[in-house]
Amino acid sequence: MIWDREGLKSVIREKIGEHKFVVVSNREPYIHLYSAGGIKVIIPASGMTTALDPVMTASGGTWVAAGMGEADREVVDGKDRVQVPPEAPSYTLRRVWLSREEANGFYYSYSNEGLWPLCHIVHVRPIFREKDWQIYTAVNRRFADAVLEEIGDDRAFVFIQDYHFALLSAMIKERRPDIIVAQFWHIPWPNPEAFRVCPNAAEILDGLLGNDILGFHVRYHCLNFLDSVDRFLEVRVDRERLSVFKGGLETLVRPFPISVDFDRIERLANSAVVSERVRAIRGDFRFKGRFLAVDRFADAIRQGFEMSEAEKGERMRKMRETVRENNVYRWAGKVVSEMKKLL
Repeated sequence: MIWDREGLKSVIREKIGEHKFVVVSNREPYIHLYSAGGIKVIIPASGMTTALDPVMTASGGTWVAAGMGEADREVVDGKDRVQVPPEAPSYTLRRVWLSREEANGFYYSYSNEGLWPLCHIVHVRPIFREKDWQIYTAVNRRFADAVLEEIGDDRAFVFIQDYHFALLSAMIKERRPDIIVAQFWHIPWPNPEAFRVCPNAAEILDGLLGNDILGFHVRYHCLNFLDSVDRFLEVRVDRERLSVFKGGLETLVRPFPISVDFDRIERLANSAVVSERVRAIRGDFRFKGRFLAVDRFADAIRQGFEMSEAEKGERMRKMRETVRENNVYRWAGKVVSEMKKLL
């Protein structure tokens, strides 16, 4: 089936009726930056944006996200809103502003130094600090305030994205139990033995059970989540139905495998620009007999934050610890990292 705007609009109307559609994510779908010609708009490299932007364009809903770009504040109205896409405005982007301390504690530290390695069960010790947990909780609360402000007294369906907002659904339900809330967890969910390392395990599980529907990539992750809930909380787990009953609310836990736009990736891989870049790399003497690692530009720059020398030093120290703990010295001199600038 070929999807177009009218087809998407029809499906959305059929599924959620007259409910206001609100998407919540840490990363925003459009970023505003300063350029020589004024303010420009870029679309971040994000599969989430690729998947959800057409849905939002068709539904005319609201997307709540952290303001990342250096010029983001210049284009919003008095309620921190801007209409997007810029070429044909169809829905509202509501920006939430985070301070450097909030971004570090919520995003870089608790989410990416704690939850990300824990859920992937990588051989790097997750880092959980009480201060980061307090900031993570506070930022989730600020997003809940923004979502509820956007909804007002209307009926709504809220779709939350990823591990940055483990507490958000419960915070929304505390104040508006009538709102339908769903969340997709974009990373794996570990087994209970691994998850118990998290000092806030019970709070995170309790927060996620504020959802009416909680989605993972595969069934295995759903079962791991149910096992974790069964281990840490006093609730009723229905393994045949794949659901959890807590305080009168049922949370359906479902697998929703997400693919990628294969045709688009194939076209890009076979494009003249990529072919020329491949030839240039293969002809560069610095890469002879070495691996080439392609990574994204530093998150700190993309987020619009300048790191102090002390912060840079701390990140380098952590990197050295990771190298030492994982015995990767055997690759010394063989790996060349090319930072792929997103901006």
